[in-house]
Amino acid sequence: MSPAKVDGERGRGWIVPVGGAEDKVADVRILRRFVELAGGEAARIAIIPTASVLADTGARYETLFRDLGVSSAQALGYAERKDATRDDWRDVLEDASGIFLTGGDQLRLSTILGGTTVAKIVRAQNARGVIVGGTSAGAAILSEHMIAFGKEGPTPRAGAASLAPGFGLTNRFVIDQHFRQRDRLGRLLSALAYNPFAIGLGLDEDTAAFLGPDDRLHVEGSGAITIVDVSGLTHSSMAAASEGDPICMTNVVLHVLTNGATYDLHRRVAAPPPGKSKE
Repeated sequence: MSPAKVDGERGRGWIVPVGGAEDKVADVRILRRFVELAGGEAARIAIIPTASVLADTGARYETLFRDLGVSSAQALGYAERKDATRDDWRDVLEDASGIFLTGGDQLRLSTILGGTTVAKIVRAQNARGVIVGGTSAGAAILSEHMIAFGKEGPTPRAGAASLAPGFGLTNRFVIDQHFRQRDRLGRLLSALAYNPFAIGLGLDEDTAAFLGPDDRLHVEGSGAITIVDVSGLTHSSMAAASEGDPICMTNVVLHVLTNGATYDLHRRVAAPPPGKSKE
């Protein structure tokens, strides 16, 4: 699956994966920033709560976005594949200035919406300038390659990560969420060891990667984003490993970036947050 062709005039929209458990009570800064980029008070937010099995997830996010002052926030409760053909929900998606996918189970998202017109519209909307974000499972499915499930732990091991196709908004990175809270460095490294083309993004909870049309990533939130760059990988033992074996990987570059830091995906260069002067 390849990303949709980018609109030459408007450019690609922002892509915003969130590590899960984003603040919804205090300053709500991640969702607030999402709304700003979607048009502020004029924003029209389409919410896809499909990953969640909780009946009130869509309604809760409708309330969250409306409390942030948007003109419209509507949950599209795709519960089975036939729902993807609903013309009224298609109209909402195509009119949206922002699309947000909630957390839950990313395999629910991929099995219910993968390969449907909904997935195609989300991809096409982003390519023509609409911001698309997701939290937890909703973050994992944004990229071309999605970590479907895997084992926790700091050491990469053969079989520690199982991959599935995502929505394919970009092929530049692979996402893992709840990263430090659930000790997922090993499974992200395992996913990258299969094919060291992509960059690994390990997203802590209440932390988001705001990826702009210029392929510059901006960190927002109370945690950190772990960037794993395997472009210079000189050795991987993945091809010779048996299930459960630890994987040897050499010349892996790792960055830990906090609020305000940036990362240029094109040049693979990290920059720390702007310095604060001491009074």
